[in-house]
Amino acid sequence: MHTIDLAFAGHGIHEELVAYVADQEGYYADEDVHVAIRDGVHWPIDRLRRGATIGLGRSLLSRLTDDVGWKVLSVNTHRPLFWFLGNAEVSSMDDLHGRRLAVHAAHTAPGCFARIVMRKHGLDPDGDLTCVARDPGDYQMDLRRLRDGSIDAAYVGSTLSPEQVAHEEGFHVLAWVGDHFQIPTVGVAVDPAHVPLDSPALRGLVRANERALRTLAEQPEVAVEYISAFLNRVTSDEAAQYHQRYVAPHFSADGHVDLDVARGAIAEVAAELGVPEVAAETVYPTQHP
Repeated sequence: MHTIDLAFAGHGIHEELVAYVADQEGYYADEDVHVAIRDGVHWPIDRLRRGATIGLGRSLLSRLTDDVGWKVLSVNTHRPLFWFLGNAEVSSMDDLHGRRLAVHAAHTAPGCFARIVMRKHGLDPDGDLTCVARDPGDYQMDLRRLRDGSIDAAYVGSTLSPEQVAHEEGFHVLAWVGDHFQIPTVGVAVDPAHVPLDSPALRGLVRANERALRTLAEQPEVAVEYISAFLNRVTSDEAAQYHQRYVAPHFSADGHVDLDVARGAIAEVAAELGVPEVAAETVYPTQHP
């Protein structure tokens, strides 16, 4: 049996769903590959690049800023699962002027995406509001701080269902990143300097993950069951609504990249970071060994 490490770079459905389905449904075993799913949230890039990673956003940032030669072999979705969530007094992105927003650090992939979306709403993230950088975890501390008034809004990920939280707490969903910024954002990427593209373990991993994507696309009832397992604060109906809004229309059925989306995303991310662009084909090869 072949072995490979697969590290996620964030928590929640956004990063973990597809690999979790592949593991639980036995698809890795069917490929005769042992996939060690690792928590790489706090790993430095030098450690992350020694195996495969799910975090395509972080991979792209390190390609642009540090010239790490990541190759993306499979893409789960082009729409990042992050949201701006406002307290009772903040009901629109315009209301963020002069407010305190808990958000990922600017040099991280989610933080970079947040800044791009803020600018699209006419907000200068360095001047129009106070961005409070924090280690996101599962965002429960953000909810606590929204309740006690120490922050006015939070940029949250898919460890929770934003509509359900907003309804329960009297908050407001201000914007979904996926509506305003698209990028190949989770899947399978490797640095060929450490993991050869023709590695049998890597090829088995990619095939298993793409089989999991087909399962999610073709068996919505199975997808909803897995979503419910991740979002254990939601009802079955709420899990189904989450699936219909964020997963079914936007998760790939085959893992293929949309190069037009990739080119646009690289241009926006490079502009936000103030670094040169790279050709999309050098990061997202359309043919693999």
